[in-house]
This record gives sequence, structure tokens and C-alpha cells, in this order.
Amino acid sequence: MADDARARIQKLLVTGDNRLKQGVAHEKVRETYEQALAVARDAGLEDTVAPLVEVRLADLQRLAGGSPPPAPPAA
Repeated sequence: MADDARARIQKLLVTGDNRLKQGVAHEKVRETYEQALAVARDAGLEDTVAPLVEVRLADLQRLAGGSPPPAPPAA
């Protein structure tokens, strides 16, 4: 099951990256990254995937011309 989750997470991250490169609406790109994080959470892989998603979301926010979102509280 973890391998399936990893494959789905990777696919979602690549899809989000490709959407960003293709000029898809930033909200749609954000949704794709957040889906990857949700899959990671469900599979117990959040600690590994969250930093990757956070970097992408920060870059997305920067490209949108806003300030980066606040850092999540420490667990």
C-alpha cells in the first residue's frame, strides 16, 4: 500500500509541476499539491512529503505575487 501511495504522490507532484509550467490556474495547481499531501497524510508519509509540498506551495505563492503562507505550527 505504501508503494501505491508513493506512486500516487509522485504522480500528483509531477502533475502539479506540469500544470504550473503549462500556465494552468494557480488554484488548480495548489489543489493538486494539496491532494498529494492528503495522500501522504493518509499513508503515514506526511513527514517525508510535507517539505516537498511546502516548497512548491511557497514557490506558487511567490509566483502569484503574494507573500508566502505562514509556516504550520510545530507538531
